[in-house]
Amino acid sequence: MKEGKDEAGARPALDLPPESAYKQATVKLVQKRSKKTGLPPGSLVHIGEHKPERVKIDAFEYTASRCDERAVADPNGLHPPADESVLWVDIGGVHKPEVLEAFGRQFGLHPLLLEDIANTDQRPKLDDYETHFFLVMKMLAVTDRGDIVVEQVSFVLGRHYVLSFQENGTDVFQPVRDRLRGGKGRLRQAGADYLLYALVDAIVDQYFAVLESIGERIESLQDKVVSDPEPETLKDIHELKRQLLFLRRAVWPLREATNSLSRSDCPFLHEPTKIFFRDVYDHVVQIVDTIETLREMVSSSLDTYLSSVSYRLNAVMRVLTVITTIFMPLSFIASIYGMNFEHMPELKWVWGYPLVLSLMGIVAAAMLLGFRWRKWL
Repeated sequence: MKEGKDEAGARPALDLPPESAYKQATVKLVQKRSKKTGLPPGSLVHIGEHKPERVKIDAFEYTASRCDERAVADPNGLHPPADESVLWVDIGGVHKPEVLEAFGRQFGLHPLLLEDIANTDQRPKLDDYETHFFLVMKMLAVTDRGDIVVEQVSFVLGRHYVLSFQENGTDVFQPVRDRLRGGKGRLRQAGADYLLYALVDAIVDQYFAVLESIGERIESLQDKVVSDPEPETLKDIHELKRQLLFLRRAVWPLREATNSLSRSDCPFLHEPTKIFFRDVYDHVVQIVDTIETLREMVSSSLDTYLSSVSYRLNAVMRVLTVITTIFMPLSFIASIYGMNFEHMPELKWVWGYPLVLSLMGIVAAAMLLGFRWRKWL
């Protein structure tokens, strides 16, 4: 079993936002950028929908023999470790410029890096700033209602520290915290690069849970498309296509970022850790392939839906056509005896009325038998 999951025993669970926050946290393909128009590069303007009430900052500083955990009220008191200990600062909330500026001063972060943190519409990427790496990812989860909850997470990797900036502080990092507190496994003995791997791996593992949920919805939808296609079914298909489009956008660029991490020549990214990043890269490739497969399944479901609706319409039209065809000769017979000619000998027959009705019944029965014989009914 991979070390990233040995203490947790399962994929990490996501602490979802409250029900009232679902609308803000769910998938939004394009964020509004108009408020940044005309500003110089490096301007700290928050771009995004969800803003937590306050910025929560937690710090872990640890070595193989100890682990100190504390909540931080003032980021100006934080700085890179002077010894061989590892510092992890987890920041929940990126909408306050003064907080980002404080981290920029204390850790020597570039203004463009801080600008990217405040912009929650970034695509996954990896930037090398010589003294530190900057990695952007999307954290995903599925609610009970089937909505995708998305949060951008930005990582800064230094020689002895990792900074994680979360959009709203809802994460999958609890197993990593538990492993740090317990001191089990490789995490406390390794450096900051392995801590970054553990955090990235927790996010990537959550992708599998999201895809599993969407896959189950697609299988259920395919059965419904064949058995009972309804207008609501079409709405579900388009919603799944939209979600898969967002998943592809969130995961596809991550292949390049994780591949670059596994091949980087950075001195504080050690060779043993690169092996683990190669494993993450393999998982990302697998996730991308799964997303493409699910997209094809949804597209085929749409084709099946249209075919099912067309088949049902054809079946209804066939029945109506058969009924119309049967009544055409009956209408012809009835129209003949509806003419107001004086010399029509059948009008004087005592049995004329029942004979005409019997003739009409025989004609209808003969046509029905003919349709059944030709398997039109």
